[in-house]
Amino acid sequence: MNLSGIVVTTTAEHLHAVAAVLGSLPGVEVRGSDSTGRLVVVQEATHVGAEIAGFERIRAAPHVVSAELVYHYFEEPDTGGRDDQSDPS
Repeated sequence: MNLSGIVVTTTAEHLHAVAAVLGSLPGVEVRGSDSTGRLVVVQEATHVGAEIAGFERIRAAPHVVSAELVYHYFEEPDTGGRDDQSDPS
């Protein structure tokens, strides 16, 4: 699982429209905004490729001025109880 914290900037007049578009994207949740046109967005993706594709969709959304990655978290796949994934041979 990959989580991204993204600050999206738009104009104040387009804030609600951009929030609606971003909120409709798969794996994207708008967590907050301010009156100047900044939005706090959280994106969840299954792998890095999906995360990058989602970030590009956010950046390409109408009236988005900028999108900046400010936080990234990834969880390693389940190791089945083993801490060391090196080849035992």
